[in-house]
Amino acid sequence: MIVKFIDLKAQYLSIKDEIDEAIQNVLIDSAFTAGSYVKSFEEKFAKKHNARYCVGVNSGTAALHATLMALEINAGDEIIVPANTFFATPLSVTLSGATPVFVDCEPDYFNIDVNKIENAITGKTKAIIAVHLYGQPAQLDKIKDIADRYNLLLIEDCAQAHIAEYHKRTVGTFGICGCFSFYCGKNLGAYGEGGAIITNDETLYEKLLMIRNLGMSRKYHHNIIGHNYRMAGMQGAILDVKLKYLDKWTEIRRRNADLYRKYLQDCSEIILPNEMDNIKHVYHLFVIRTKKRDELRHFLGNNHIQTGIHYPIPCHLQKAYDYLNYKIGNFPITERLANEIISLPMSEQLNKEEIKYVSEKIREYYSKGVKRCG
Repeated sequence: MIVKFIDLKAQYLSIKDEIDEAIQNVLIDSAFTAGSYVKSFEEKFAKKHNARYCVGVNSGTAALHATLMALEINAGDEIIVPANTFFATPLSVTLSGATPVFVDCEPDYFNIDVNKIENAITGKTKAIIAVHLYGQPAQLDKIKDIADRYNLLLIEDCAQAHIAEYHKRTVGTFGICGCFSFYCGKNLGAYGEGGAIITNDETLYEKLLMIRNLGMSRKYHHNIIGHNYRMAGMQGAILDVKLKYLDKWTEIRRRNADLYRKYLQDCSEIILPNEMDNIKHVYHLFVIRTKKRDELRHFLGNNHIQTGIHYPIPCHLQKAYDYLNYKIGNFPITERLANEIISLPMSEQLNKEEIKYVSEKIREYYSKGVKRCG
């Protein structure tokens, strides 16, 4: 049996007729940049997250960067970000001219440790970016309380958390805005790249519309400095089709997570992901921990099981951030996780037999020599 980490071909084939028709319509209408297909998706995506406005852009990184530009984050400012995140989060801060200030993560849920945020706040701090890593919301009530007490902006990085919920409320509108990625491997993925910002702030919305379109208020009238961050019409049409299936696909992912837990609950050599109370985890990734990560990954690969590591090198230790002078040991939880985490196959295309096979192989690996599972 071959178990793919994610099977985008199978996903396409499951909705092929609708996707093909959507693409054909874009070609016939020559609606290649922004336009009605993007607008249709924006309206539906905003409604899905109980937001008033949505601005489609061409990547999740663009969503974050455009947001920081619109909020007038500049050189000399500091933005608090989790040390345990994808590189695009701090990169967007750097692109804005500001400095990312990293905070370690909590060991149980992988998100930013709310108890360590206040120690990172200085007179230069302007915002906190709360990342909902792997599909699990960060502790938004506590983060928002800190942001409010220190008069800081709260920006949600929802790149991996489409329709995730915190205390029965969809992520993305707890702060000034929520930034999403539609990279092809995401729970809601384009055929290539895509992103969006949702907000209830009309002033921010109007400014984002200009920033994504080279700073134009109307054609050839450039009121502010912007970028070419427009979403392609083709991606808008594709995402419009896929959005109809997001609820169903999300429930399948959650069911698959439950199956992994069922089959692996008594394997003491691994730590299964924890899920906070009163949240809806959407399982963009199913990440386990083990001290024999590399050996396990090699064994699974030899048994035709694809896995991933999200992420093997923490952001603060990346060469690009040498100038910030962070060292090994600054964020011990994040650094330890980078050596222990492994992402198992997870998608709505994954079936029970495949999950059982993956679980059996994990148990087989740890049961050799000394029996540790079961």
